[in-house]
Amino acid sequence: MSKQTYSVCFCCRRRFKLALAEAPPEIKTLFYSYSENDLMSPFLLQRFLVHVQKQEKATIEDAQAIIDSLKHFHRKGLNLESFFKYLFSDTNLPILPSLGVHHDMTLPLSHYFIYTGHNSYLTGNQLSSDCSDVPIINALKRGVRVIELDIWPNASKDNVDVLHGKTLTTPVELIRCLRAIKEHAFDASEYPVVITLEDHLTPDLQAKVAEMVAQTFGDMLFSPSTEIPKEFPSPESLKKRIIISTKPPKEYLEGKEIKEKGDDSQHGKASADEEAWGKEFPSMKHGTIDFQDNKMDEEDLNDEEDSDESDKSHPNEAPEYRSLIAIHAGKPKGGITEWLKVDPDKVRRLSISEQQLEKAAITLGKEIVRFTQRNILRVYPKSTRITSSNYNPLIGWMHGAQMVAFNMQGYGRPLWLMHGMFKANGGCGYVKKPDYLVKTGPNDEVFDPKAKLPVKTTLKVTVYMGEGWYYDFKHTHFDQYSPPDFYTRVSYNDLLHDFVTGSFEI
Repeated sequence: MSKQTYSVCFCCRRRFKLALAEAPPEIKTLFYSYSENDLMSPFLLQRFLVHVQKQEKATIEDAQAIIDSLKHFHRKGLNLESFFKYLFSDTNLPILPSLGVHHDMTLPLSHYFIYTGHNSYLTGNQLSSDCSDVPIINALKRGVRVIELDIWPNASKDNVDVLHGKTLTTPVELIRCLRAIKEHAFDASEYPVVITLEDHLTPDLQAKVAEMVAQTFGDMLFSPSTEIPKEFPSPESLKKRIIISTKPPKEYLEGKEIKEKGDDSQHGKASADEEAWGKEFPSMKHGTIDFQDNKMDEEDLNDEEDSDESDKSHPNEAPEYRSLIAIHAGKPKGGITEWLKVDPDKVRRLSISEQQLEKAAITLGKEIVRFTQRNILRVYPKSTRITSSNYNPLIGWMHGAQMVAFNMQGYGRPLWLMHGMFKANGGCGYVKKPDYLVKTGPNDEVFDPKAKLPVKTTLKVTVYMGEGWYYDFKHTHFDQYSPPDFYTRVSYNDLLHDFVTGSFEI
């Protein structure tokens, strides 16, 4: 027999009344402030939407639609139980779709965080999974705006495949990926899609790629008026456009040696919980970052982008391939200090690994922020993440990195943070950076992520997660941005975005 019923007089059964989660006192107080005779009418609900929920455009018709959508006895309004139910329904989302794109989209691309994928063609792990256009399509439908393709000669060296080089991944034809991008690029957002190419081609195949790209995208393809611009164009001016970003071509070194990945056993095996959820984020109290692993990663030595003067031509390059590049990538010769130097006459994209960023953030935090004010910084996962796990995106964001590249086919809390971040601004894939990351002070000073700032206000927030359960966490407000101190492991999309972008209102 069901545990929800009980026997009466041995001949019939009655059903227990299931206990419903009771509204907390704060919710009761809120309800009674906007109700009459224990009923919230459409008029009072509309006032609640405008005054409390800050939905200034909400109408009485909108309020009535909410009441009608909740199946309950009172059709003329909401009682306390149905009001509490409404607060946790899909009708009351953390970020309302009706808000749409509301950030200023007329600024240079460098002023935005951009929803970025890493090895976008992989269906699973980084070592042996299949390459396909399906994960590319899935990413675009979610709103991802940066797609990465690793392009290699096929087995017969007469065409171009996409695959993770020097691994057991099965290839997919480049043309198939390009066609998938063309068909689905703007399913979720009309703002530009950037294709980052990791090029391992000979000049004749580069020319073939140029022809493929031009024929596939046609007028959708953005071609800059100057080879290397002084400032990036805006997302608004690039609506419905495809942008190619890669390093300028150089002769393909067929016999280039790839160093064997070092034995990672000294780091210890991750626990089952870490495998499923990802490691806890490093401490970032008062802008400091503690790193337990400072060993040089294989990709630090064997980079996705070789050190190269990005504006020098090479004798065997394909000029038609070079002309496709709208966002030039590459590293000047020297170490990371040289890479981060700002050229007032041109802008570029720099790619570094998550470990390179962590190490640079310790001593070069302000230099990274200054670089990202005009240039684009892309951060990619370390090579030992063969299970397609991800890292802490907040470190890149708090230093102004626009393209924090993630394995979208991965799992765990870092990926949830990434998806939550880009629910903001209508889910268009572009989130405007806070002003302190793109502007300088009166003495040309920039934001210092490690600065210890005096506490101005400590705000305690209660986040109700549903059915009477709720969690507390606190946010300590400084003169400049400092990440929140979480009491729990819970993140909430709307509040998360406000914390990251510095727009949380006290």
